[in-house]
Amino acid sequence: MRAISDMPADAASRITTLFADIDDTLTNDGRLPACAYEALERLLVAGIAVAPITGRPAGWCDMIARMWPVSGVVGENGAFYFSYHQDGRRMRRVFAINDGQRADDRKKLEIVRARILTEVPGAAISADQHYREADLAIDFCEDVPPLPTGEVERIKQIFEEEGAVAKVSSIHVNGWYGTYDKLTMTRRFASDVLGLDIDVEKEKIVFVGDSPNDAPMFRFFPNACGVANVVQFQGRIEAEPTYVTRAEGGHGFVEVANRILVARRKRAVA
Repeated sequence: MRAISDMPADAASRITTLFADIDDTLTNDGRLPACAYEALERLLVAGIAVAPITGRPAGWCDMIARMWPVSGVVGENGAFYFSYHQDGRRMRRVFAINDGQRADDRKKLEIVRARILTEVPGAAISADQHYREADLAIDFCEDVPPLPTGEVERIKQIFEEEGAVAKVSSIHVNGWYGTYDKLTMTRRFASDVLGLDIDVEKEKIVFVGDSPNDAPMFRFFPNACGVANVVQFQGRIEAEPTYVTRAEGGHGFVEVANRILVARRKRAVA
């Protein structure tokens, strides 16, 4: 991982789209700092399409799509995207899996839920589970005392033993049934909403993240950035970002936004 200051000015100035995780990427200690929210707005005003790509639930994503300065949001690790059209006052909701299959999958996840709570003392169902449409989120450090790494891995293993996909974030282990992930739904969102083919335009896209469940995005986007706290996952993450910030969380995200915006301004006056 190279310092964000090493991102070539020419590459930074050509960025047209920014995707970013939320927890511990836009936030610090569970809070969204004003500087990170302002950076989202500055990017959007500068003409850069912005979208959070998160593991957070549908209920949160509805609010984010409506109220944040973003073009849309991919939620529950790729289960759906939401995009709110201000002019028509209409929310566009697209899911990777249909309603009937999601209902069947939730029944199977109840079995996984029971196993995890029985076999991993100290684990808990995430506080935002009531607002989820497609996955099961197990809290290992957000509202419970942090679990040892081995116990977090055991949670992931139980999901996989039950035939589910499981991804570890900085606060939850998320599990679901289906072949989607953050990247597959980001590709669909970009095409449907932004008119963007990410396979062709990936050099002009930045993804910012912080944890193992961001690995598909880190691997795909050549200009992917990690905020400083991603370093704690070295050796436990399938793919690392190209660049890393000095600061953690939302303050690191501001470094990425500033690198892009300053390069764009310099290019405009050159």
